[in-house]
Amino acid sequence: MNGQKAKPSKEILPHDKIEVKKNQLLRILEVLDIPKNRISAKLVALYVTEKTDLSTLKNKKLQNLSNNFQREAGTGRPTKKDRREINELKIREIDNEDL
Repeated sequence: MNGQKAKPSKEILPHDKIEVKKNQLLRILEVLDIPKNRISAKLVALYVTEKTDLSTLKNKKLQNLSNNFQREAGTGRPTKKDRREINELKIREIDNEDL
């Protein structure tokens, strides 16, 4: 929280920045306001804004693409040439999504 480690009991104030690392992705959230009562998870988005860099989110998209790639059963491990072709296709897909 605000660049320092915090315990769960630490009180949060408006305009505090919270850094959360999950699945090798560092997300930065800024607190806009504190609700008076407990709220559902769906409503939390009303009280925080996402401050994570776009480049970090692009890297996460690339990670998801590499995790979702499926090879046909029995084809074995890809060769170095195959891996280069796969990476080239993934980069093209990401570039096409940005347009």
